[in-house]
Amino acid sequence: MPMFAQQSREQLRRMYLEAWRKFGAQQPLEPLEEQIAAVIGEHREYLPVLESPEALEAQFTPEAGRQNPFLHMSLHLAIREQVATDRPAGIARVHHDLTARLGSAHAAEHAMLEPLAEALWEAQRAGRMPDEHRYLERLRSL
Repeated sequence: MPMFAQQSREQLRRMYLEAWRKFGAQQPLEPLEEQIAAVIGEHREYLPVLESPEALEAQFTPEAGRQNPFLHMSLHLAIREQVATDRPAGIARVHHDLTARLGSAHAAEHAMLEPLAEALWEAQRAGRMPDEHRYLERLRSL
């Protein structure tokens, strides 16, 4: 996700917390803050984490059995950006078809999260850009 690539974990988390604070205070939001607030609004189950004093330092590890809400919501934002730009080419159609089949854009995004996470993990492990072709194949097989 290029929009977050240069930020530390703490900076990214602060961006989420600030967007949600501003949203709650009905203050003007920047376009990215609007997107973040929308994703948070769709994931109210994460509010206890986001509103806790430990939000910036919390560890979310598979061993602890805790899903990382910041990662989860960032993946939603990444998928929305991919769909809006149709990159990789064809992803907008996949999203459209999944939305029709699953009943909502949010449900389609949830189905698409794991293939995106896998593509990013594989690319990071190999030290290369994500394989867009393979990623799109995974999405089409959903």
